[in-house]
Amino acid sequence: MGQKINPLGFRLGTTQSHHSLWFAQPKNYSEGLQEDQKIRNSITNYLQKNIERVSGIEGIARIEIKKGIDRIRIIIYMGFPKFLKKSRSLVIKELEMNLKKEFYFVNQQLNIAITKIEKPYGNPKILAEFLADQLKNRVSFRKAMKKVIELTEKEDTKGIQVQIAGRIGGKEIARVVWIRKGRVPLQTIRAKIDYCSYTVRTIHGVLGIKIWIFIDGE
Repeated sequence: MGQKINPLGFRLGTTQSHHSLWFAQPKNYSEGLQEDQKIRNSITNYLQKNIERVSGIEGIARIEIKKGIDRIRIIIYMGFPKFLKKSRSLVIKELEMNLKKEFYFVNQQLNIAITKIEKPYGNPKILAEFLADQLKNRVSFRKAMKKVIELTEKEDTKGIQVQIAGRIGGKEIARVVWIRKGRVPLQTIRAKIDYCSYTVRTIHGVLGIKIWIFIDGE
């Protein structure tokens, strides 16, 4: 039986940093954690309605939350912010109003920023969304996985591994298929690995997608 660990948590403090930065008393920690998840869900739901999708891609790479005593700063990293239906400033203003109304940030200043990532197809979250859209549209899983590899090669990464698990292609027995290009040293802590686990619902059932990308390191 293999011993599995999240590649991002495994590298915290070396090549990875937390997506939430704040301090709290142990008894209040769970409340802060749940609040962060609700904030991310609220932002994602809003952006889903205000993004002109490219091949089913929302383009939200990650959302960082930094909490202080009197200030909350939220940074939204996107691959394709130019496809927002409204202007960026209007989106930020509406998001701030919605979050203040929903979470009652009365005594805290709320700042939201949208940042474009340099290599959108080098981000596993965006690639997982693309792959999920292809699988929903009944594209051959092998063809879709090879297309993901091709997109990643344009971003000058050192390696990528793509895995799909479930009733692939409508088969009655669930299985796991994967493909790798280049090096993906998962046991090396100093290797900068980006990772995403994504779930997609198809007509045949739920499929699990995992993508590892070797960005830099030894």
